[in-house]
Amino acid sequence: MTAVSTAVAGAAAVCAGGAGWLLAGHERGARRAGLLFARGAGAPPWERWPSRARGWALRLGGQWWCLPPAVLLAVAGESVLPLIGGALAVPLVGRRLRARGLRKARELRAEGVVALCGAAAGELRAGLQPVPALLAAAGATGGLGGAEASVLAAARFGGDVSGALREAAREPGADGLVGLAACWRVAVDGGAGLAAGLDRLEAALRAEKDQREGLRAQLAGAWSTVVVLALLPVVGLLMGWALGADPLRVLLHTPAGLGCLVVGGLLEGVGLWWAARVVRTGEAA
Repeated sequence: MTAVSTAVAGAAAVCAGGAGWLLAGHERGARRAGLLFARGAGAPPWERWPSRARGWALRLGGQWWCLPPAVLLAVAGESVLPLIGGALAVPLVGRRLRARGLRKARELRAEGVVALCGAAAGELRAGLQPVPALLAAAGATGGLGGAEASVLAAARFGGDVSGALREAAREPGADGLVGLAACWRVAVDGGAGLAAGLDRLEAALRAEKDQREGLRAQLAGAWSTVVVLALLPVVGLLMGWALGADPLRVLLHTPAGLGCLVVGGLLEGVGLWWAARVVRTGEAA
């Protein structure tokens, strides 16, 4: 029975590690899985199935990785409490993953604005007028996002381009379009050089991006500490099984164990929340 419990605990740890891997945001691995899934059509069946399974898992959503370890722990501990905990964790993890996806979308949007400014400045130096330069840069970079149609319509038909750019800047991550609108307004009203203004705007946006990336690199160690703290209870359970004990039986079927489980879970949750809050405060600063 101890060997079976150890095997179940090891499988639960693997599932929990997979959930943490997805929650930590390994976009490169997700893209690689998607490419493997797409290229698997011409491969033998024994080579296609692993990539397909991984693609299905990524499409299903990382929050559902909370359920397999909960089911395994419920079977090993003969209790429904792990199932309840896994079900409660699904919406919380899903919310975290959605927030991460929105942040990634904002970053991609900001990168598109920087590329738009650089491309427009290059087109202006190549001899194009402001409107054709903006049309060419927007088509090449997609930096206008969902507001591309309205901005390009204003540029083609003599509308208020700067006003359309300010409206587009309301989208998440598109704050740099406010500077582009100001440069456009100055160039149209005062006859100032638009290319020079776009160069300065691009340099400022790139400097801000580099600052964010540098801060994120400095905080990577703090986030690693948060992940390690989250996995310490799993390590403690595995050590208990390795020593020949049955920690799930104690935690789930004795009054003292239930009390320790509740108090430990609360302390773990508060500790993770506080550590994540400290790191996010550093990111916001």
